[in-house]
Amino acid sequence: MSSNQSRIQSRVKAFLIDLDGVLYMGKDPIPGVRECLGHMEELGYSYRFVSNSTRRCRRSVAERLKGLGYDVACRHIYTPPLAAIERMKRSGKERCFLLTTGDVNRDFEDADISICEEDVDFAVIGDAGNSFTFDRLNQAMRLILDGAEILALEMDRYWREPQGLVLSTGPFVTALEYATGKKAELMGKPSRQFFELALNDLGISPQDAAMIGDDILTDIHGAQEIGMQGILVKTGKYRGEVAERSGVQPDMVLESLADLAEHL
Repeated sequence: MSSNQSRIQSRVKAFLIDLDGVLYMGKDPIPGVRECLGHMEELGYSYRFVSNSTRRCRRSVAERLKGLGYDVACRHIYTPPLAAIERMKRSGKERCFLLTTGDVNRDFEDADISICEEDVDFAVIGDAGNSFTFDRLNQAMRLILDGAEILALEMDRYWREPQGLVLSTGPFVTALEYATGKKAELMGKPSRQFFELALNDLGISPQDAAMIGDDILTDIHGAQEIGMQGILVKTGKYRGEVAERSGVQPDMVLESLADLAEHL
């Protein structure tokens, strides 16, 4: 591991950092992380936050982080809805069926995207929680069969709440793919386009950046696939047996993001 740590020190100029499970767990900030971020800034490292969160709009994510003691500028946060909006704008088609929960709809409305129940160009699927009802999934299926493209805000299998692991978006998108015979286009991690949104803002190439996350596949493998370093933290959804079975070799493994300070 020491050689990997040396390589990270010499190459990396900026970091992409996951939020849920890395900065906080539930309503609790992870000890030492805020201090580590401050130390990174003092040393001249830059960073952006890339989260597969699809329950909150960008502004709400920033407000939540502030409530947890993190002073993060809204413009430094990248979530899948932003990538979906860019995708829709590029296509010139701006009518979508939105299957999510929370206030993430505000990102679409602020971008003048029409959220509709019929005659749509895209079925946008995020983490809808208890809104993943038969009726809503069936409505999405019918729209897709009628011609709508599937935009998966993320394809995570599960994430961690205080009471334990819970199903995320991936299983439901897979069900819609199976039912309709259509393939979803992934907007969030680990898609290259999503990582590049944040990297372009930093003005950094993948070879000069590292991704810090708690998901061995979405965060670490996704980052390594485009040339970034991958730093796995043992907080959040991390499970040792899953990491071992994945066959993915992180460039560094830390107990938590707080421990990165001693390797900078």
